[in-house]
Amino acid sequence: MSTPVHLISFGFGSGLAKHAPGTWGTLAAVPLYLLLSALSWPYYAAACALLFVFGCWVTGESARLLHVSDYPGFVFDEIVGFLIAAAPLVVAYHYLSLVSLAWLPLAFGLFRAFDILKPWPIGWLDRHVHGGLGVMLDDGLAGLFSAAVLAVAMRLAGVPLAP
Repeated sequence: MSTPVHLISFGFGSGLAKHAPGTWGTLAAVPLYLLLSALSWPYYAAACALLFVFGCWVTGESARLLHVSDYPGFVFDEIVGFLIAAAPLVVAYHYLSLVSLAWLPLAFGLFRAFDILKPWPIGWLDRHVHGGLGVMLDDGLAGLFSAAVLAVAMRLAGVPLAP
């Protein structure tokens, strides 16, 4: 936590958990989601894109300072990945409500499953793309896969998904 880039890369300390730092990092994303979910869908998407690009830089810089390619404590990628996974909630619900919050555990579980299991091409990207982009890319894709499954589940439950 010696530099601002480490503070951010380590999810403001959540990545320092001895067990399951990725899960703790994803939990740290929930308050940020609650704040960003007040944005309209286009602004939420723009925020996710900007955070992804920023994450490529900040985790890459943190990795450079630590002389590693990736570190289990880097959880900014989980934070952004979860925000991507929860995007269908922002599309379907234009305000924070108990109904929208009821879907949040599914978004969380789906994201953690895709992030841990790393089905193709997530695992391939994790092994072959390095630097800050490599840190962020597999979690971003896990977030996209999670968002797709969440959107299907919401649609099957009768939730309209129109911005």
